[in-house]
Amino acid sequence: MTKKESFQQEFEQHVKEGLSKFPKFLSSKYIYDDRGDKLFQQIMALPEYYLTTAEFNIINQYKSDLRSLFENDKGFDLIELGAGDGKKTKVFLEELDHHKSNFTYIPIDISQHAIDELSSSIKKVWPKMDVQGEQGTYFKVLKQLAKYNKRPKMIMVLGSNIGNLAHAEAIDFLKQIQKIMSSEDRLFMGFDQKKDPLTIQTAYADTTGVTQEFNRNLLHRVNREMNADFDVSTFEHWEAYDPESGTAKSYLLATKKCEVNIKKLPLKVSFNKWETIHTEISQKYDDHMVEWLAKESGLQISQIFEDQKKLFKDYLFKKKI
Repeated sequence: MTKKESFQQEFEQHVKEGLSKFPKFLSSKYIYDDRGDKLFQQIMALPEYYLTTAEFNIINQYKSDLRSLFENDKGFDLIELGAGDGKKTKVFLEELDHHKSNFTYIPIDISQHAIDELSSSIKKVWPKMDVQGEQGTYFKVLKQLAKYNKRPKMIMVLGSNIGNLAHAEAIDFLKQIQKIMSSEDRLFMGFDQKKDPLTIQTAYADTTGVTQEFNRNLLHRVNREMNADFDVSTFEHWEAYDPESGTAKSYLLATKKCEVNIKKLPLKVSFNKWETIHTEISQKYDDHMVEWLAKESGLQISQIFEDQKKLFKDYLFKKKI
């Protein structure tokens, strides 16, 4: 079975499970196909979506400091989980290239389209850069990353992607990263911070409707790949942020009673009016919460980088000895 066939089988099993449960759920990771990638790039360009600009500014401000942390005689492997279009990472790649640093860039993403586009764009600017892209989910790819053990690793997880995981899943994810780290390795990870609830609510519910189309892409994809008949226009995006827990939740909401036939599975799914499909969580953090996650995972914070508007932080972790 090819990697593509395995992924498709996993997707189909997830849809069957998620739409058979109550309440219903589908994972946002399956939004990312060619169309989903383009929609997310549009979201990142929205003025309401502060996360991208804030973290871009952090990396741009501290790129020299980050480079000095990793330069050594042996060189290093720069491994990015959830690379996407690499907009923020390219700032750091430019810094490394300018100083002729010895490194290999290994971008990893669930979307093969994203990996192909990123690798191609890098080669156009830096033809000699060693880029080795891989397609796959975090948990599957992590097992393969243990082979990069001949020189230090810098593992990057940007965009507060860890916020899409519940705390127990986040700890499991961090533990798996910790297991493949040596004492020389470092983890550079973005965590969106708790802030004015309205700022967060607006970031995930823009007035232009791009975020709604992004979430609806899940249903378009099920229609196309599993021969389903979702009337996508009857499902609306809804965002709810709880400032007490720091959790933002995204839903697709059925605006009328309907039945959907997913022929390939085969599966018939009934929706009551205003019934939800939970698609994503976006957890927000503070230093105490990140310290707790690190402690539970066998990691420790060595440095914290924050943007000037104090919206976002990147934490540098090392393995706790």
